[in-house]
Amino acid sequence: METHFDKLIIGKKTFTSRLMLGTGKYKSTKDGIDSIKSSECEIVTVAIRRLPTDFKYDTTNFLNQLDWNKLWLLPNTAGSQTAEEAIRMAFLGHELACQVGQEDNFFVKLEVISDPKYLLPDPIGTLKAAEFLIKKGFTVLPYINADPMLALHLEDLGCATVMPLASPIGSGQGLNNLANIKIIVENAQVPVIVDAGIGTASEATMAMELGVDGILLNTAVAQSKNPAKMASAMNLGVNAGRLAYLAGRMEKKYYANASSPLTNISTLS
Repeated sequence: METHFDKLIIGKKTFTSRLMLGTGKYKSTKDGIDSIKSSECEIVTVAIRRLPTDFKYDTTNFLNQLDWNKLWLLPNTAGSQTAEEAIRMAFLGHELACQVGQEDNFFVKLEVISDPKYLLPDPIGTLKAAEFLIKKGFTVLPYINADPMLALHLEDLGCATVMPLASPIGSGQGLNNLANIKIIVENAQVPVIVDAGIGTASEATMAMELGVDGILLNTAVAQSKNPAKMASAMNLGVNAGRLAYLAGRMEKKYYANASSPLTNISTLS
C-alpha cells in the first residue's frame, strides 16, 4: 500500500519516521521501552551525562534493552553550561554510539544551557560548539530558541538541522513561538525539527502542518498517564500533520461556500 509519505534526510542518513523520542523522566524502564515501540520512532535521544561509560556491560540498563539495528542513537549534550562542556560530551556521545554498534554515528543533539531557571539555550555557546564540532566531522543538530537569524547562522556553519523550541523545555505549553517557527521554516534549507514544549498530539500535528520536518519530544510522553498510548498518539499526530502539509490545505474564504454545486442541476418534472 502506498504510504504517501516522503523520507526525512538528516546529514547522510534517511529516516521514515519524523518523530524522535527522548529517554528521560519515565516512571519505569518498561514505560520507556513500550513508548519507543509504540511511537514507531527511529531516532532515540539520550543524555550523555546520565550514562556510565561502560553501560554496555550493565544488562539492566535501559539502552541495552533496545534494538539498535532498528534505532539510531542521538547523543544529547544536555546539562552542558558552556561550549567546551558540550564539545566534551559530544565526543563521549560518539563513544557511546560505538558501544551500541554504530561506529559511523557522529550525530549529536547540541545543547548549551547556562540558564538554570528557564533552561533557555545559549546562542553564543551553541554557535561556538557547533562550529568546532562540524569541523571535527559531527552531524550537529542544535537546540535553539526560535530565533530565525540564529537558525540561518547555524545553517551557514553546516548544521544538519535547526531545532527551535516551541516553548520552554518540559513545560508542555505548546506552540508559543509559532510566528518565529514559521519564519524559520520559510527560510531554512535544512530540516527544521521542533524540539521542546509540545504537550499533546494536536500540537504536534499543528507544528507539522506548518511544514516543519519533524518533532522531538520527551516529557509529553513520559509524564502522561499512559506513556505508550501517548507515544502512539504522537506518532499518529505527526503523520497526520505531515500528510496534511503535503496535501495542501484549502484556501480560506471569507464567505460560506456550499459544498454541493449549484450548477448543472437536473430538475424533476
